[in-house]
Amino acid sequence: MTLDRHDPEGCIARTAKACSNWGRWGEDDVLGTLNFLDEGKRREGAALVRRGVSFSLSQRFDMNGPQKGWRRRTNPVHTMLDTGTDAALGNQGFPHGIGGADDVIAMPLQCSTQWDGLGHIFDHGKAWNGRASEKVVTSEGDLVTGIEHMAPYVAGRGVLLDVGRVVGTGGGTSRSSGAESGGELPDGFAITEEHLTATAAAHGVTVGRGDIVVVRTGQLARARREGWGDYAGGAAPGLSFTTAGWLHGSEIAAIATDTWGFEVRPNEFEHAFQPLHQVAIPHIGLLIGEMWDLESLAEDCAVDGVYEFWLTAAPLPITGAVGSPINPIAVK
Repeated sequence: MTLDRHDPEGCIARTAKACSNWGRWGEDDVLGTLNFLDEGKRREGAALVRRGVSFSLSQRFDMNGPQKGWRRRTNPVHTMLDTGTDAALGNQGFPHGIGGADDVIAMPLQCSTQWDGLGHIFDHGKAWNGRASEKVVTSEGDLVTGIEHMAPYVAGRGVLLDVGRVVGTGGGTSRSSGAESGGELPDGFAITEEHLTATAAAHGVTVGRGDIVVVRTGQLARARREGWGDYAGGAAPGLSFTTAGWLHGSEIAAIATDTWGFEVRPNEFEHAFQPLHQVAIPHIGLLIGEMWDLESLAEDCAVDGVYEFWLTAAPLPITGAVGSPINPIAVK
């Protein structure tokens, strides 16, 4: 793909037309590329469980997260409603000495490890499958492609592409574990199709129809080592706009990264904002994950040389939501 930095409008339009999946699964479709993840693919993924070791790919949901208030995105606020103190004072009103604790959390649905739903991004007023955005997402939520529709389906063969380890350099020592990180890409590094295919070859894995692909850049490891800084919305390594054809042609079910915005930032066009999102979500129908913690999984894969695994990453079935927090679990 030829990328004209001065013409984002034209390049996005041409790429959207070339990569469109509109109508591929019928006019009523609400799953997009998750249609590629069928029963056979889940059986294939389940057969990859050999050692029984599991990894959470989620950041923690607490006030120490990366959010700084952009678009009113804040870090989670966790509040206790009932505590052990209340129980000890005997003011809970329960019989025979029983006590308990309750709590509540308030947070934007896309403040930490999460999926972008199909109603999250529009292109010129068009949502996934060519629907009018104003008829899809209203003040009542996503009335058509709410993320609750995806809740039963996001489980299958996961593939790690550790581009940071294969292409990147350096890294550093984690403040929390004291261990050396597995290579990192610098902010602003655009991951191309060539980088993705070279990484897959280095790992000895194939990527194809129905796979859930997770791409490690190493940026999260760097943020943990040096502080959040502008991790949320600032410069970052990520997928190049030119990977749109690969995302479409590979027929993967979903893709996630360890960065805030999935695609390279600053974006590759002048005066552009998240142009790959503008193609991938409303036109390809691709499920995109962001802010995944891939460090422990990547370390294990580097040791045993196995970069495929069973992966389950169901969104919360929040009716009408355009995104959802998740706790992805990889099992090897």
